[in-house]
Amino acid sequence: MRWRGGRRSTNIEDRRGARAGPKLLGGGIGTIVLVLVAMYFGVDPTPLLQGMQGAGSASSSGTRPSAEDLKNDPLADMVSVVVADTEDVWTEIFAEQGRRYEAPTLVMFTGATRSACGVGQAAMGPFYCPADKKAYIDLSFYDQMRTQFKAPGDFAQAYVIAHEVGHHVQNLLGISGQVHQMKQRLSKGEANALSVRLELQADCLAGVWALRADKARNLLEAGDVEEALNAASAIGDDTLQRRSQGTIVPESFTHGTSAQRQRWFREGLGSGDPDSCDTFSVDRI
Repeated sequence: MRWRGGRRSTNIEDRRGARAGPKLLGGGIGTIVLVLVAMYFGVDPTPLLQGMQGAGSASSSGTRPSAEDLKNDPLADMVSVVVADTEDVWTEIFAEQGRRYEAPTLVMFTGATRSACGVGQAAMGPFYCPADKKAYIDLSFYDQMRTQFKAPGDFAQAYVIAHEVGHHVQNLLGISGQVHQMKQRLSKGEANALSVRLELQADCLAGVWALRADKARNLLEAGDVEEALNAASAIGDDTLQRRSQGTIVPESFTHGTSAQRQRWFREGLGSGDPDSCDTFSVDRI
């Protein structure tokens, strides 16, 4: 991925190295196990995180790294460029629709941090909090992608960020709020199925970003698309459940199968049009 010539985002908050409160880490292994169960078995971790708010404290403030700081940290620098690319693409798309895009903040943290949605743990992977309009990532997740999920590559890493920004777009458009309200009236299985459609739409929006960014400044190199598709496959619900428990439980899926995640990323990448990402009106996802 040709990222080095891109501008750096100023919407980066660096909380790495901040110490979490003793109670949070003291609850330690049980907390991590619970979050891992949520991640692998397709359970929405938000209620768990909200319930942890009183269990300890974690830093909720950080620094705004300068461009010079970022250049001395290649991985954080790449993340900042990708965030800036998403800002440029979605600002343009929103303007085409007569809207104003409000860019999210991306928070880099280590281990645990507080968000408006509760205390976030590195064990649950990157996440987006609609309440504070921030995306959160422990950059060590990229090591996990490379070693555990066998999904290396800088464009695989960019796909993860673009997916979380996709959730921000859904939040701005009111889609996330509508889905949340609908889920309150549904059974667990039906609510999970709705969550799958929300996640697949975010995958599609990540593909929209990729095509638009590539057209704007020739971002993609040979093999980049394959990196993203490999990452999408590696974190499909069926693949994660098969790895963790040997069997799959479709009714517990909350993010979609590997094939579905790949399909919808391709959809956005092929069209560059967010209107093609309507996962809620199609019978078959």
